[in-house]
Amino acid sequence: MRLLLVLAFLAVPVLEILVFVQVGQAIGVWSAIALLAAGSLLGSMVVRREGRKAWRKLQDAMQTGRMPEPGASGGAMTIAGGVLLAVPGFLTDIVGLLFILPFTQPLMRGLGARFLARRIEKLAGKAGGPGLGSPFGDPGTPFDVIRDQRSGSGPVIHGEVIRDEPGHPPARDSSRDLTGR
Repeated sequence: MRLLLVLAFLAVPVLEILVFVQVGQAIGVWSAIALLAAGSLLGSMVVRREGRKAWRKLQDAMQTGRMPEPGASGGAMTIAGGVLLAVPGFLTDIVGLLFILPFTQPLMRGLGARFLARRIEKLAGKAGGPGLGSPFGDPGTPFDVIRDQRSGSGPVIHGEVIRDEPGHPPARDSSRDLTGR
């Protein structure tokens, strides 16, 4: 994965220069520069608008004491698309537009979800151990423990409750377990 990132950081600028030269020859250098400037302006406007909207939603959720909406992936994709548009280059502009346009955003979201699912499965497989092939509900995963604790059907741990109050000797109450039963 790291090698792929290094190659991408090396290849993308070279490809952007090659595409710029081709576009510059086709429509003229000044027209190509104007297109790049327009893309950067559009990207910065999108990032500013979506960033404000996301910040407002987060503040509203915090003030009302609730969790932010789980459907924030659309806003995050739009911000990522705006950042890609703001970066000078025709290839990054094309990918940024794919992230922003309403009819291509679901496709990009699906591709991103599949990529992340494969990446998580690969990382979980590297961790080893029984039941860690997939983090989405295989028996024996830590997610099962969390699910059991939420439903109240988890393991009962017996122990002693020791009350240490100032001015009184410590009293031991062994009639209850740690869950209060």
